[in-house]
Amino acid sequence: MDLGKISDIGIAAAARAGEILRSYWGKTHTVEKKGDINLVTEADLASENAIIQLIRAVFPDHSVLAEESGVIPGTDAYEWIIDPLDGTTNFAHHLPDFSLSIAFASKGDIVFGVVLNPVTGELFCGTQGRGATLNGRPIRVSSTKAIGESLLVTGFPYNLQSVIRPLIYRFERCLMAAQGVRRLGSAALDLCYVACGRFDGFWEQNLAPWDTAAGMIIAQEAGAIISDFSNEPYNIDKKEILATNGLVHQEMTALLTLS
Repeated sequence: MDLGKISDIGIAAAARAGEILRSYWGKTHTVEKKGDINLVTEADLASENAIIQLIRAVFPDHSVLAEESGVIPGTDAYEWIIDPLDGTTNFAHHLPDFSLSIAFASKGDIVFGVVLNPVTGELFCGTQGRGATLNGRPIRVSSTKAIGESLLVTGFPYNLQSVIRPLIYRFERCLMAAQGVRRLGSAALDLCYVACGRFDGFWEQNLAPWDTAAGMIIAQEAGAIISDFSNEPYNIDKKEILATNGLVHQEMTALLTLS
């Protein structure tokens, strides 16, 4: 497996999809609902189609897991994991906090990820063993050592009504302990912002694999520690994710533990 070629194709697909999202940006959209508050627009579908077409043109035997298309079968060894528009609600409301996310897994192990905000032009990349970058420059997690000095970020799941009590309990504890807590609306960007030191920690629950796959490898390669809320190893099929600079990880797991 040529990770350089994987990276080149992933970045090219992100660039193409970014052009498509920018062409729809700021316009009136056809919005459909996949759930009470889970939206999809024609931009999601166009972005995803462009990504899949480019990848499959080069790697026709690779499998694909995409948010809107689901599973496209291929070889079990190599899989692309795609979120064509992470932050659709923001996009539909003309808020520029959204991204597209593309990850590549080899034998179940995420080894490459790219996340692009098409509005700001910020391109985050991470390759296993090769570090993480923002627009080609190396990035690193923050050096903040205490929760009281930390800026945290979180997100709320689409099924928040069914988990509202533990959700608010955890939010309140982190809000009271930290310097501040933000809620931006794109888990992929949240992970990248931990990677480049803008946030010291991120937590969320009930995310899908395409929400975290690319951001996870980018954050890990920038030095982040990633686990579930109980500090057990994280994988993209888990329903809880905690990513921190490592220095505040123990404090964060204590705050997120239900008692």
